[in-house]
Amino acid sequence: MERCRPDAIVHLAALSGGVGLSINHPATLLRDNVLMTLNVLEAARSFKVKKTIMTLSSGMYPANAPNPLREGAIHEGYPHPSNASYAFAKRLVDISIKAYRTEYEMNVIGLIPNGIFGEHDSFNYEDASMLPALIRRFYENRNNESKIVIWGDGSPLREYTYSKDIARAYMWSFFHYDDEQVLNIGSTEEHSVKEIAHMIAEIMGIDKGRIEFDPTKPQGIQKKSTDNSMFVGMSGFCYTPFRTGLEKTIQWFVDTYETNPSLLRVSSKLKNEIRDLN
Repeated sequence: MERCRPDAIVHLAALSGGVGLSINHPATLLRDNVLMTLNVLEAARSFKVKKTIMTLSSGMYPANAPNPLREGAIHEGYPHPSNASYAFAKRLVDISIKAYRTEYEMNVIGLIPNGIFGEHDSFNYEDASMLPALIRRFYENRNNESKIVIWGDGSPLREYTYSKDIARAYMWSFFHYDDEQVLNIGSTEEHSVKEIAHMIAEIMGIDKGRIEFDPTKPQGIQKKSTDNSMFVGMSGFCYTPFRTGLEKTIQWFVDTYETNPSLLRVSSKLKNEIRDLN
C-alpha cells in the first residue's frame, strides 16, 4: 500500500473452497479471512484510499433463513454448520463496513456474490469448489469406464454466476453505488448438483450413467437462493446464462489442459499455507 498508493481497492481475496475444506479447517478459514478483512480496511484507512469494495458471501446467511435470501437476514440465525467459520468471518465484513464508515467516514461498500465460476478458476482436488473440481474430474476420466462419484445425493440447489458478470457487477457498483447496505449481486439462476453434473457430462460427451451420488457424504446446505432485486433494480443488470458460461469455462479448461497445462491452478491453496506456517 505504501509503495502503490492506490486510489481504490477491490478486495476479493479469500480462503474458501468446497465443503471438505470448510469442515476440516474451520480455524484456518476463520483466522485468515478475518485478518484479511481488518488488514485491508486498516490499510485503506491509513492511506486514505478514496473507495474500497469488500466481498461477502451468500454462504454466510443463516441456515434457516427464508428463501430467497435478503440482505437484511445476514445476522438473523446460525449459519449451516458445515460452513460456520467462513460464514462468521464474512458476516464480520458487514459489521466492519458500518463501523469504518461511521468512525472514519470511509467510502467502503460490500458486495455479496454467490458461487463464482469461469476461466482461470482453481481446479485443484483438495479444496476447490464443487463446479471446477467436477470439470477437472470429468475431463481426466473421460476415456475410461469408471464411475464418477459425487458427494451427496445430487439434490442441493446452487446458484452460480459467471466470473465476467461478477467483474461487471463490481465495476458498476464501484462507479454508481455508495451506501452501507451490502448487496446481493449474483445471478439467481439455480440448478441442482445433479443437473450441473449432467450438464458437464453432456458438454464433454461423457455418459451420464457413469455418474454416481454418495448420500453418505456431506453435501452442504440444501438451498440458498438469493434475492438480487435491490442490485438489479438500480443497475438493470443482465446475466450470462449458466449453460453459456459453463461451455466457455469447459472449453477454456480443455484447451489449456491440452496446450499449456502449466497455466492451470491445480495445487492446493491450503497446503501452501500450512507449509508457510510450519
